[in-house]
Amino acid sequence: MNKCLSSIVMGGLCLVSQLSHAKQIIVPIDLDYNLIKKEMLNELYKGEGNTAEVWHDKKACSYLKLSDLKVSGQQQQIKLQNHVQARIGANIGGKCLKLIDWQGNLDTLQQPTLNKDKTILSLPVTQVAVSDLQGRQLNDPKIQDLITQFVAPQLSGLKLDLNAARVDLEKTVRDYVPKENVTEVLALISSLRVTEAVAKEKSVALKFAFNEPSAKTRVKKTVAPLTEAEQKKWQAQWDEWNTFLTKSIEQAVDDAKSPELREALTETLIEARIAFQTALTKNAPEGQDPVRVFFNDTWERLAPQLKALSQELPEVKALQYVTFIAATDVMYELEKIGSPFGLEISADGLRNLARIILAKQ
Repeated sequence: MNKCLSSIVMGGLCLVSQLSHAKQIIVPIDLDYNLIKKEMLNELYKGEGNTAEVWHDKKACSYLKLSDLKVSGQQQQIKLQNHVQARIGANIGGKCLKLIDWQGNLDTLQQPTLNKDKTILSLPVTQVAVSDLQGRQLNDPKIQDLITQFVAPQLSGLKLDLNAARVDLEKTVRDYVPKENVTEVLALISSLRVTEAVAKEKSVALKFAFNEPSAKTRVKKTVAPLTEAEQKKWQAQWDEWNTFLTKSIEQAVDDAKSPELREALTETLIEARIAFQTALTKNAPEGQDPVRVFFNDTWERLAPQLKALSQELPEVKALQYVTFIAATDVMYELEKIGSPFGLEISADGLRNLARIILAKQ
């Protein structure tokens, strides 16, 4: 689940150092079960049609396969539902003779568990229930033994490893954080820990902790507005984004079949253009940062609509929304705390980001 974590955390956590006695900042992230399912499919269910062959014999005459994965929450644990197919055979004269060919359903409950260092979230299996397609409990000891030996350990092996995820985080930091902030931000990333993991009905609620920046890091530097030459280059970039965002709005409206959502998203795009243009070209009065005001007001208005939409869509389409929502939720939480890392949600932060983007062209 590490790629999933990196994409979400990086949406707002370009910002997090050696664990010490420094004051820590806590940021909540909800990992939607659609996202968790996607990562599980990538890690374990690699066969045709998203199947997981958890065991087979050397002659490929016997095997145990899982398919049709469903992920949900139950009793503060993660519930996995699988279709299971078991075949046990004997190789006689170079041919496979089927002795047992059985299909049924496998339900497991798995408890989100943190290691001592708070860097690895594992999902040990706490309960297994197996039944045939008519709902009758499995009574074949051979198949039960295979499930005990191979299924539970492999499902328990799925994990979220912060140590592995840091690699992706650090790569992104180097691309999008001002050079003068990179060293400190990389140090902050190394302090990232998961302090709590609770399985809810539709998501796993995680709490991430990282060290509060030092007083030195908190020194705010005013960034000058873009020059006329920079504005011309930025305008070309914005026109490209404007086209992309307009198409994205149309897609969201088609998915939701909601004129109200079209109006809200179109209005947001217009407001963004005004807020960003103002922030890039002129200094605003004290306490009236146009980017911060735009972000906070807009997310409070749009988040409920997008979250409702993600619950109504098929899994594949919903993934696009829940990833964006989770990443933006992180940014929103950090904005409420304050983000003195060189890439903050402010006019100065936008100017820094604009110059980083323009320098790469």
